[in-house]
Amino acid sequence: MNLPLDISSGVAAAREEGKPIVALETAIVSHGLPYPDNVETVLASEEEIKRIGALAASIAVIEGRIRVGLDTVELERMATSKNVVKLSRSDISLALAGRWTGSTTVSATMICSRLAGIQVFATGGIGGVHRGAEISFDVSADLIELANSPVVVVASGAKAILDIPKTLEFLETLGVPAIAFGQNYFPGFWSKSSGYRAPYRFDSPADIANSFRLRRDLGIRGGILVANPVPAENALPLTEINQWIDRALQDLDARQIRGKSVTPFLLERIAELSDGRSLKANKDLIKSNASLAAQIAINLNQTNVASPASAFRSRRNSA
Repeated sequence: MNLPLDISSGVAAAREEGKPIVALETAIVSHGLPYPDNVETVLASEEEIKRIGALAASIAVIEGRIRVGLDTVELERMATSKNVVKLSRSDISLALAGRWTGSTTVSATMICSRLAGIQVFATGGIGGVHRGAEISFDVSADLIELANSPVVVVASGAKAILDIPKTLEFLETLGVPAIAFGQNYFPGFWSKSSGYRAPYRFDSPADIANSFRLRRDLGIRGGILVANPVPAENALPLTEINQWIDRALQDLDARQIRGKSVTPFLLERIAELSDGRSLKANKDLIKSNASLAAQIAINLNQTNVASPASAFRSRRNSA
């Protein structure tokens, strides 16, 4: 393929040596968290991945080239520049053609991970079906990419501002398994539970890795979603979160904000309403997801494949 794809020497060496790699997005850096929390959180996530025994690869588009494995200087530029475009499945090719600089959302990071041969990706929360989507038809491209790119995505569920039941239903329709890690309920991003049962529960990174291998070996297209709950020490009560979300949505309508600006506005507004508590939870869950992703990557990288039956020790959840 004649693509403008640049893989850092560290990531290239890890690939050559067969070492586990975890991809990280950069929309968190440019649009998701305020400065300097954004850079500090990504660097802390990279350190956590390294501590566990894998290599982190932050991904972005810089002047029309896909860059896999950013250094600290490049992350700082992504965090502080006012001209970084938030790239999704729909416009990443336009960014390459137009030589833009852009951060990668979940869908764009999955595409770049696939191109770079990276099988595991850690993020904060995925996009999904927005509240009121029956009128607006606002559905994130993240869900479509999960159905297409063979990548394990580790997140704390879908962002709490979304319609969780519709998001789970759409994932089911697309054939994407939504797996809660270590609990029966689908995480609520800032809270440990969204109040809705997850379709599946797995309790070990090894079983998640094996299920992904089997999915690939069966020739089933796309990836899987691993929903990892926010660590308990910074988890927020669901009732409080819903109150903040309702208020933020009212403000959103009043200002008539639409498109890619919706999620950044809501996250910033909820951080204000929660006196920074949602920001603390957000930073905590990102690092926790990086940790779990590294464990899954290590298990995927092992040459001794577990028996097929072991992938199904965890049970399907029932209502």
